[in-house]
Amino acid sequence: QGYDMKRIATLMTLFCIVVLSAKAQLLWKVSGKDLPKASYILGTHHLAPLSILDSIAGFKQAMNDVEQVCGEIVMAEMQAPATIQKIQQTVIMPGDTTLRTLYTAAQYDTLSVKIKKLIGVDLIDLMNMVKPSFITTQLSVVIAIKAIPGFNPKQQLDGWFQTEAQKQGKKVTALETIDSQINMLFDSQSLQRQAEQLLATVNHLEDMEQQARKMTEAYMAQDLKKLEAAMNKKFGTAVDALPEEEDALIYNRNRKWAESMPNIMNSQPTLFAVGCGHLMGKRGILNLLKRQGYSVTPVK
Repeated sequence: QGYDMKRIATLMTLFCIVVLSAKAQLLWKVSGKDLPKASYILGTHHLAPLSILDSIAGFKQAMNDVEQVCGEIVMAEMQAPATIQKIQQTVIMPGDTTLRTLYTAAQYDTLSVKIKKLIGVDLIDLMNMVKPSFITTQLSVVIAIKAIPGFNPKQQLDGWFQTEAQKQGKKVTALETIDSQINMLFDSQSLQRQAEQLLATVNHLEDMEQQARKMTEAYMAQDLKKLEAAMNKKFGTAVDALPEEEDALIYNRNRKWAESMPNIMNSQPTLFAVGCGHLMGKRGILNLLKRQGYSVTPVK
């Protein structure tokens, strides 16, 4: 696939990956059935450095061939003042609920000490009225910075593809609305469940760091099977997603996307750049499109 030793050496330096797996694949071509032109699906990973683009065979040609890029959401809308205001309103807990009311005194003290150590913020001063799920998402960035060499939260693949599409005069569209993502992140679980997961996260930071590393190493090796195993690893704590949470986060969305993708592809040849966790397995969008009669093949 055209890898030179310099690129492989760079990947080894960043993530200790020696060779790419024989099952390595992030970019897929969707054709056949009633499509006038082929479309593409590229699995992204929010912890991966942009250097992975040097190792994805065919992505430049795919970008040239398509007329639009479709993401999970339109990333530029996330920066809009109205969206920021909506997030600020959504993450505040209702009524007189505070973090202190969601935890025992001992649990709150543990949480406060560990978060102060991690991000230098005193809960009672700045976060006492903020939903636990919002704090967990902020901690995930801190954990990633600690666990992944070279991780830059300001440089992410999803945003890169959309920005590049705009530079090339191509349309940018999305499979979901900003509102649906905000709801999924901050309102899809009870406050009690959010509190459980936040406490479990700070009490098992090493597990979270290890999972972030393994997921990123598998992604950089472009090995979806290893990535799926790392994503689905259970730790026996509240950080493990419940079946209904996995459905809400991944599988129900896959089903909706697979239903809407044919119309999008028929309107214009499209590059879908979405989280690689949505590509994998029997309930992943690759298999769901195959079941609809499309030809879904790896780009070599």
